[in-house]
Amino acid sequence: MARHRPRRKTPMQDYVRRILTSSVYDLAEETPLEPMALLSARLGIPVLLKREDLQPVFSFKIRGAHNKIASLTAEERARGVICASAGNHAQGVALSASRLGIRAVIVMPTTTPSIKVNSVRRMGGEVVLFGDAFDAARDHANELAARDGLVFVHPFDDPAVIAGQGTIGMELLQQHPGPIGAIYVPIGGGGLAAGIATIVKFLRPEVKVIGVEPEEAASMQAAIAAGYPVNLEQVGLFADGVAVRQVGAETFRICNQLLDGIVTVSTDEICAAIKDVFDDTRAISEPAGALALAGLRKHVELGAAPAGPLIAINSGANINFDRLRHVAERAEIGERGEALLAVTIPEAPGSYRAFIRLLGDRAITEFNYRYARGAAAQIFVGVKLRQGEAEKQAIIAMLQANGHAVLDMSDNELAKLHVRYMVGGRASHLGDELVYRFQFPERPGALLKFLEGLRNDWNISLFHYRNHGADYGRVLAGIQVPEANRAQFHDYLEALGYPYWDETQNPAYRLFLDSDDV
Repeated sequence: MARHRPRRKTPMQDYVRRILTSSVYDLAEETPLEPMALLSARLGIPVLLKREDLQPVFSFKIRGAHNKIASLTAEERARGVICASAGNHAQGVALSASRLGIRAVIVMPTTTPSIKVNSVRRMGGEVVLFGDAFDAARDHANELAARDGLVFVHPFDDPAVIAGQGTIGMELLQQHPGPIGAIYVPIGGGGLAAGIATIVKFLRPEVKVIGVEPEEAASMQAAIAAGYPVNLEQVGLFADGVAVRQVGAETFRICNQLLDGIVTVSTDEICAAIKDVFDDTRAISEPAGALALAGLRKHVELGAAPAGPLIAINSGANINFDRLRHVAERAEIGERGEALLAVTIPEAPGSYRAFIRLLGDRAITEFNYRYARGAAAQIFVGVKLRQGEAEKQAIIAMLQANGHAVLDMSDNELAKLHVRYMVGGRASHLGDELVYRFQFPERPGALLKFLEGLRNDWNISLFHYRNHGADYGRVLAGIQVPEANRAQFHDYLEALGYPYWDETQNPAYRLFLDSDDV
């Protein structure tokens, strides 16, 4: 995509001029800056939310897309535009082009949910489905742009796009002329952060601008640490709107110069922020939309937030309804409202009752157990917390003082995604088992591709899949692979091309699912 990057460094003054004269309001709305009364009271500091989820396409992306397309010459408009996107950018380009009477080709991965594909088509976009993932769709869009003479509309690394996103910063400074401690901005490719930081630092240099990224997709943090944009080998897809392997050259230049810091957050912390948004506004954010608020909360809880009112950008609300089940499950852990514990109790009558008595009047949110031979039993238990981390540590200490071995599973991804649904006894006489966690594309044939690559002497000994309403499936698989075949098995995983994690030594697996004769 290098040919679509700016060929020169755009000065800050030029960006400010572009922002102040932007065409975004031909199509985009000036969104409200709303106080979050409940969260403000809980954190003891004023918190405000910039409601970009209220845009016509339910995302800020309409600003940059329209600003870019509106800036095209008559000759460029006649050629038509093209982009690669599975979501918010696609809808912004389609709607803007439709309003301006311009042809728009949108290349989307074949795994894109039909709700997003149909939305783009309704807005007038010509959808081309290609590839299993964004990288393949992007490469195909580049090929079509070169072949057909279409103008490529980059999702973030373009001065016109950056300036369009910067209008958010201009708005919120007008809406809140008083003191501001910091503005928290989600970062994917960096266009939103670059635009907001540019106008804020020009007009109000004392206001801190903090970028927020998922721990599983911290591409800007990695770029700043390296001194140049780097390509992450793998990114987590939960916050799919910011799941970018490499930030832009221009967005990196601006963010590296102007951002006052970057904070990374976990999936659970994002889910807790989605719940915060709902509690205060009755609106539902997508994971990327609640990312900035998650970072704000984390900074406050760590004592790292600047003094003064804090603002978070709610960047979007394009979330599949069936993902809410997963969000609700993880939100309690994210706000330290639930502890997940693996506890060893005697395999004897009365042990369960004695264990519950130790917990007293605390609410049990989950209890998983299956008889296994031997003198000790492993239970997987969820406990409602009223006082957060301190209460969890007190519970662990109390159980240990009463002779129980305890392992905290609250931050164990394998336990939260799979093991909690699989506790049911161990397999006997099972050797050479490797356990891997995968992200499968949610499309027909993904499982078959996985199975067809397995050798006949590699036996599947465990398999768990649960739909989370996303564009990908989370799979746990146990496979018996003799020691002599491990190198070939690793080659198979690399050729498969699905993101994977080796969980063979994960304590959740060892405690609840490993062979009972190991």
